Amino acid sequence: MQQQTVQQTVEENTRSTIVAPLDPVQKPFVWIGAILALLLFITIVSVTTFTQGVLFLIGLAFGLVLLHARFGFTSAFRRLISVGNVQGLQAHMLMLAVATTLFAIILGTGFSFTGNAPQGYVFPVGISVVFGSFIFGIGMQLGSGCASGTLYTVGGGKSSMILTLLGFIGGSVLGAYHIGFWRETPTLPAISLAESTGFGYFGGWILQLAIFLGIYGITVKLARMKNPPKMAPLKTTTGLKKLWRGAWPLLLAAVILGVLNAITLAVRGNPWGITSAFALWGSKFIQMFGVDVASWTYWSSDPAPLNQTVLADSTSVMNFGIILGAFIAASFQGNFKPGKIKPGIGAASIIGGVLMGYGARLAFGCNIGAYFGGIASFSLHGWVWMIMALAGTYLALFLRPMFGMKNPNPKDSIC
Repeated sequence: MQQQTVQQTVEENTRSTIVAPLDPVQKPFVWIGAILALLLFITIVSVTTFTQGVLFLIGLAFGLVLLHARFGFTSAFRRLISVGNVQGLQAHMLMLAVATTLFAIILGTGFSFTGNAPQGYVFPVGISVVFGSFIFGIGMQLGSGCASGTLYTVGGGKSSMILTLLGFIGGSVLGAYHIGFWRETPTLPAISLAESTGFGYFGGWILQLAIFLGIYGITVKLARMKNPPKMAPLKTTTGLKKLWRGAWPLLLAAVILGVLNAITLAVRGNPWGITSAFALWGSKFIQMFGVDVASWTYWSSDPAPLNQTVLADSTSVMNFGIILGAFIAASFQGNFKPGKIKPGIGAASIIGGVLMGYGARLAFGCNIGAYFGGIASFSLHGWVWMIMALAGTYLALFLRPMFGMKNPNPKDSIC
């Protein structure tokens, strides 16, 4: 009996959802989101290709999953560094294990749904990656969201994230403008833990699974040692209504995100990415005012996207899908409720967005392209990104209170 009580207590302390009354469905918003999604899908397929339409649908799926689980990279790092809560990082390890397994199969066999030869995100490790990922870590804590977090919370109705997104776009353009300087800084070549080591994808898969298990083991010991406050469980419901109404378990979302990234790789030939679209949007905008962005080093090798519709850019259409998917999910939950922005939060959002945009260009990606996609692609730069973003998070914990932002406290009941 006592053992059963202990087990029940453990389950209550670790579960990420709890059955509770939900807000009413915001039906007008659901219909608006569904109609916009349908119209945008038709437009994308009409002016580009069916593959672009499929990528938009995958983006919708990403947005739904991210919103339903409130799947965080920023919050996971912040909880880990501030109080030792490991739930988010454990979900990351599961997500990466699933994606790595599927990526190994796809990259090792050349499998593709569309004929686009799959290529992972394997990039050099140098000063630009170290510095870029470090300031990205600072930026995501000030901006209260990473690349994926910015998009899905904008769709979910968090007003301050619009400022983060605008800062993100501005920082991305600035990073693209300066990229010529950063590419001249010292760097190692691109290193794949599968191909550069001679292990092959099977050996690289074994190596990375061992690393994931090792990190997971460390998190278990850390949680026992610190006994940190748990994540606040999200409200959900029962039965099939969970699919569109309630929150989804964090670990389930981790598995789905890993699968969706693999599907993205097999459809477009590259893993999921987000921030290159921000550089494109911003560059196209200032180009309208006569700025010769095509002459920048960043665009000189492939200026074509600057003269095409953004719907021809696969990352852009996926981003649009994430925002709309999150909007629809939030509307079903009755949570699309934009609010006022406090001056301190607004300032932090803009600064954080700029730091993330600039850092992502230097580090060959963000928490998605560099961390998620890089590690799943067996790239050493993905692991370096993770370490330096955690270091940036540590520094940012001292900066957040200056803007009126709270950090998790070990004495809190939840975090």
